[in-house]
Amino acid sequence: MAPAHTIIRNGLLVDAPGHRVDPRDILVAGDRIAEIGPPGMDAPPLAVVVDATNRLMMPGLINAHTHSHANLPRSPGDRWTLELALHLNPSVRGNQTLEDKYLSAQLGAVEMLSKGCTACYDLFYEFPQPSHDGLHAVAQAYSDVGIRAVVAPMMASQSFYRAIPGLLEALPDAARERLGRGGPPADGQGLLDDARRTLHGWHFDRDRVRMAVAPTIPLHCSDRFWQGAAGLARDYGVGLHTHLAESKVQAVAGMKRYGRTLTAHLDRLGVLGPGFTGAHGVWLDDEDMRRLEGAGAAVAHNPASNMRYGSGLAAVRRMVEQGLTVGIGTDSRSCSDNLNMFEAMRLASYTSRVRGPDYERWLTSDEVFRMATEGSARALGFAGELGRIAPGYKADIVFLDRRNLNYVPLNDVTVQIVNAEDGTGVAEVMVGGRMVVSGGRVTTVDVDRLIDRCEAAMERLRAANGEAHQMARALEKVVGSFCAAMGAEPYHVHRFVDDHEHPHPH
Repeated sequence: MAPAHTIIRNGLLVDAPGHRVDPRDILVAGDRIAEIGPPGMDAPPLAVVVDATNRLMMPGLINAHTHSHANLPRSPGDRWTLELALHLNPSVRGNQTLEDKYLSAQLGAVEMLSKGCTACYDLFYEFPQPSHDGLHAVAQAYSDVGIRAVVAPMMASQSFYRAIPGLLEALPDAARERLGRGGPPADGQGLLDDARRTLHGWHFDRDRVRMAVAPTIPLHCSDRFWQGAAGLARDYGVGLHTHLAESKVQAVAGMKRYGRTLTAHLDRLGVLGPGFTGAHGVWLDDEDMRRLEGAGAAVAHNPASNMRYGSGLAAVRRMVEQGLTVGIGTDSRSCSDNLNMFEAMRLASYTSRVRGPDYERWLTSDEVFRMATEGSARALGFAGELGRIAPGYKADIVFLDRRNLNYVPLNDVTVQIVNAEDGTGVAEVMVGGRMVVSGGRVTTVDVDRLIDRCEAAMERLRAANGEAHQMARALEKVVGSFCAAMGAEPYHVHRFVDDHEHPHPH
């Protein structure tokens, strides 16, 4: 619990737009910033004093898109596309107990906090479907570590193999029969009913850990399911989050199924709105971006996984020009392969530069910083609460070591945070007025014991999932070649670096 009053003395407040630091004291009342003033400003006599000498003070970074279920089975493969991951990942993520789910979420929370991230949007997956107990285990893990989180159970009304037109039919007979039987319930209504019950009985502090709804991928959800999920989110005032136009395969498949882009189809269903977040958005066209902006929606940009999976380079400058809210996410440990928001910022900056030579269209360090703070805050539903160090905002503050080599000499603090910081400069982290990281180490849990428990859990899971993974690997070439062929079909959007050199790769 946060002290009644905390006075932070002698720190250097990062002014990102101004690319400078200003000596400031910060008075925190409970979990909120009450006042910012010059060094030596007045404070209540019983206020807890935090000495921030040689500390750069910045708002906590906010991870707009991640997956806690992938923290234990991290880095499962090498040259995987998104579609190969959708095929292979379930075989390495199965058989997780409630304790495994709790540990996996704690592991991710510890990594994020230790690298300056104070809130995340977790699209949490359970096989074969979300459960009340699993969702509560994940929420409890975040609560125990002391990080803010929006936990959204991923749901679908059909399997990956049925979602991609023709894929199920392309599989060998035995695999087609086996995989055709599996997957989520056809109407998905039971999933929505379960989610409604969990939302209704949510007992966690919504300022800290709240729930949202995540229809996993548009193609994996029927129109009726989408409308039901959107209605559920509206009824409870929570977010709606999906993977939107992440890969070219998804974009092409959407056009085949709906005769329009995925975003246009969702707009037609009436599910876009201020609480909607579309992760990735690599294959959005300009009209898609206008639709999202007009609805007040947001995009969670995940540059690391977009490159890791070879999905393409999102046109973020065009999103910004349309006025669209953009946040930044790490995606999961299985496809980025860490939860380092400093790295995600840097990659967001760099990927904007390889899209073209016009340097005036590259993202600035200030823009990237704001995406990873205020932009992500809007995506999580915390606009006006998180993402800034300002009176009235939650006291989520990262203290960077001014004497870390990332800042020696300190020339342009914003450029150095985005381009040089790698997490090693994080000294302390405050969430809601409470210190949760000290000396670069999370203090709310026994990290060494957590590591031992995670290692033991993963050893057991590897053994339990070995046979299923071998069966999935046997179909890797079939799934990979089918999806590669679909991804080679023409589409009106170009997001690969070599699109113009090799418009239809084989």
